[in-house]
Amino acid sequence: MNLYEETKYIINKYNVSANKKLGQNFLINQEALDKIAENVTQDDIIIEIGPGLGTLTNILLEKAKKVIAVELDTKMCDILKSRFIAYNNLEIINEDILKLDINEIAPNAKIVANLPYYITSSIIMYLLKSNVKDITVLIQKEVAERITAKPGEKLAGAITYYVDYYADSKIVGNVDSKSFIPSPNVESSIVRLMKLDEPRVKVKDEKLLFNLIRENFTKRRKTILNSLSPIIEKGKLKDILKQLNISENIRGEELTLEQYAEITNLLFE
Repeated sequence: MNLYEETKYIINKYNVSANKKLGQNFLINQEALDKIAENVTQDDIIIEIGPGLGTLTNILLEKAKKVIAVELDTKMCDILKSRFIAYNNLEIINEDILKLDINEIAPNAKIVANLPYYITSSIIMYLLKSNVKDITVLIQKEVAERITAKPGEKLAGAITYYVDYYADSKIVGNVDSKSFIPSPNVESSIVRLMKLDEPRVKVKDEKLLFNLIRENFTKRRKTILNSLSPIIEKGKLKDILKQLNISENIRGEELTLEQYAEITNLLFE
């Protein structure tokens, strides 16, 4: 029985379907599943976000010391309990991952997930703030390209800077839409994030740093002088830009993370 047949069998057996509201799409590509799990070892505790029918869970249970499956859908939790009743290295938590304290559950865990497209950015930002060091997620390709871009590049968005501040990131594989039941309207990519021991730049106020970045990316067509004027008095901003040898006509999306950090720090002088 191949993965497609197995998935169809489980769906029929438990009389369930993908929940569109929760962004569920069941992965049926063995190569992609193996790629997502390739860095898992027998010493690892894995937190799997949104395991669904348990296709990836099945692989993780064989490779890891323990799997903590965090699933919001109660029906899926029941399926996981039934499917893996013989395993003693599985813990199932029926909850929204954003409402949990990952550091409390398993501070040294690795994260593995097939993330719902609609909430990808929120979950990644949440995970990067935790103590977790190793994160492998399957996400929408367009978002993956934005996340793994370098600050200042054309594909970069506000989240690019956020990720770059906390971690090294790379796309380790691509997955076409036919690899899912049901097939989404977009392609997907597998992304690996490796947390840095310390943030990439030192700033006196992280919240202010990300406020400046976010303000710029909500007003991409404006120059930095105009986009940041609601936050920084124009005269002071002009002085800072001159001190850093940055043109007043540059747009915020062209700045590096280091330049944003320098602007942030000079606001305290």
